[in-house]
Amino acid sequence: MKRAHFILYFLFIIILTGCSDDRFDRVDPHQSFVASVNLLEPSITFFDQSANEIALWPLEKAYTGAVLIGKDAILLYGHQLAEADLYELSTGRPLQKVKTGLGVTNAYFDDQSEKIFITNSKTNELTSYTTKGKLQHTVKLRNYPMSMLVSDGKLYVINYKDTILSVISTETMDILEEWEIPKSSHGLVIPNSRDELWIGGHGEGSSPNQTVDIYAQSTGEKLKEIPMPLMPVGFSQKDNEIAVVSHGENILYVVNGDGTIMWQLEIGANPFTVAHFKDSLVVAGYDDHAIYFIKSRSIQKKVQTGKGPFHLLVREG
Repeated sequence: MKRAHFILYFLFIIILTGCSDDRFDRVDPHQSFVASVNLLEPSITFFDQSANEIALWPLEKAYTGAVLIGKDAILLYGHQLAEADLYELSTGRPLQKVKTGLGVTNAYFDDQSEKIFITNSKTNELTSYTTKGKLQHTVKLRNYPMSMLVSDGKLYVINYKDTILSVISTETMDILEEWEIPKSSHGLVIPNSRDELWIGGHGEGSSPNQTVDIYAQSTGEKLKEIPMPLMPVGFSQKDNEIAVVSHGENILYVVNGDGTIMWQLEIGANPFTVAHFKDSLVVAGYDDHAIYFIKSRSIQKKVQTGKGPFHLLVREG
């Protein structure tokens, strides 16, 4: 009997250990954070507003991006992965596998329609899912759809290896309009209370992009350009302030809604992304594996994170 009890106990421990392998550090549901999604050694590092690390998720799969789904879930996806994984933040446990197929370039969650949108470069398709990962609709777009932004029931999608921006209804998934834009465009923002859509980009070959291009949101007509060398690709907006990071020159620009540059700062090594978090601006330096907390137009803290920080995710309680 004692031997039988010992064997049962041993098996129970093995089962518990096996189950725990799928769980990451829990993130308090009331905790505000900025999370660095790191690509070179896949991981996600969570920081509080004082730049203290509060959780670390080492990732075994080659994820290339992540997006928050509501307040307590995160979707991890990869360009070379056939499935995306939905995790619960408060428990660190997996919730659902989402069959995406190879080629995922981006994922975006719209809290108004409560839909997850995923773009795919191999099929050149946009697919919508429920928050539980159930497939809803698929629509064919142009070459290499990637950057996405939702406003007033419309989803704007940049086709990176094309000269077309697609405008799609979030309700019906019908293509409403197509605008002509520069090839290799990347990054989108819509200034508050303005009929404008701003687009950044890398440029092509020996002609790197040096401007943010402004279009009329209602018509797609190009209105003007804002010089922001070199390769402005990351945007973040709060109130009447828009932050733009140009990774070609390692420059953070902060502009008002009119597009007037209020100040700029040399920051990081090869930064791709910027985010507003509490009373700070946060920039990720891809090559120096660090994130920078900026206040009052200067760097307040530099914090080492995982290798190759490429995305920043923000949740404010």
